Amino acid sequence: MTFSKLIIGMSMTFGLVAAASAQTTMKISISTAQNSHQGVAIDTFAREVEKRTGGRYKVQTFYSGALGGERESIEAVQLGTQELAFSSTGPVPNFVPDTKILDVPFLFRDKAHARAVLDGPIGAELLTKFESKGFKALGWAENGFRHMTNSKRDVKAPEDLKGLKMRTMENPVHIAAYKGFGIVTTPMAFPEVFTALQQGTVDGQENPLSVILAAKFDQVQKHLSLTGHVYSPCIWVMNKAVFDKLSAADKQAFLEAAAEGTKANRARVDEDDAKGVADLRSKGMTVIDNVDKAKFVAALAPVNAEFEKQFGKANMDKIRNYK
Repeated sequence: MTFSKLIIGMSMTFGLVAAASAQTTMKISISTAQNSHQGVAIDTFAREVEKRTGGRYKVQTFYSGALGGERESIEAVQLGTQELAFSSTGPVPNFVPDTKILDVPFLFRDKAHARAVLDGPIGAELLTKFESKGFKALGWAENGFRHMTNSKRDVKAPEDLKGLKMRTMENPVHIAAYKGFGIVTTPMAFPEVFTALQQGTVDGQENPLSVILAAKFDQVQKHLSLTGHVYSPCIWVMNKAVFDKLSAADKQAFLEAAAEGTKANRARVDEDDAKGVADLRSKGMTVIDNVDKAKFVAALAPVNAEFEKQFGKANMDKIRNYK
């Protein structure tokens, strides 16, 4: 009797060891804080992956650039030293040039239009462009419409931007556009931005309200202008070789987990957009919310003509006119 109990006990122990070793841990990272629209996204994703794979896959979450800036994280996923990343599209064109078109200023009318484009055939086709570059793109999510902040002056019209030293994303489309406004562009990874603003290395930066709130930029920036000049998507990327090794059911689980993460992410962006201005005003920021967008669009006419040459007017119109 004792012997058989011993055998049962041993086999249970081995069973537990086998179960434990069967769990695969993966890493995912973001550049913003956990309490942000991106933090909500990856926390939801990690929970859903574990739930949908019966605990066989566990996703470890890293925040605030703990594993490097967005560019480094995407690079790590491409190289296979990190399985997953969630990033704005800022540095993505350096890896997948086809995505550049999404960063053209004033391309999207509003969030509903942008989400419809990304969730529809245009977005689906762009996701396929990641595969030849070593990624599996699990889906689109959202960073939000970008607005300008600075420590020098109110920005009401494009001419107010002339000569301002602004941190920009490491993104060729953004840099070309902001130079068109007369901005002195300073490309920089996100984890370095707060310190650069604090020390006056740059006068300003541009980001969605969700990022401005999460990064506490109100502590180092006085002026906010709701320019909404660029819609900034986010993307879920996974190392392609890692994704390809998953069973069909697990592939589906990861894709569904990303879709749930996107839902939570967009809901948080909506919440931040709804309350963000009042929140930042209460923290002492001057907010210009009646920006004359037409003037900003007109100021970029020469740059836009270049973008139409580069991307094809028909391709830009296809996005602009998508219903």
